[in-house]
Amino acid sequence: MDLTSLIVELISGAVGGNIAGSLLKKFSLGTLWNSIVGIIGGGLGGQLLGLLGAGGSAAGGVDVASIISSIAGGGVGGGILMVIIGYIKQMMKKSS
Repeated sequence: MDLTSLIVELISGAVGGNIAGSLLKKFSLGTLWNSIVGIIGGGLGGQLLGLLGAGGSAAGGVDVASIISSIAGGGVGGGILMVIIGYIKQMMKKSS
């Protein structure tokens, strides 16, 4: 695992979580929680891409393709996890 790739995944996850929150306001958790959930999702998404062999932290090098893969995996992972958590929160609010 490359530390640079992990940092890029976490930062892009936070950005992805906030972008998803601003685009899908009904699932938004607020800026702080969008960022926290995005960071977690960014780490998970980047690692998942690496395990699937799509570059990222499994590639081990610091080149342009690895950084782009880390940004994509982190951003998408952060956005997806934020939407999932926001959806669960919304469903729990409806049921109570």
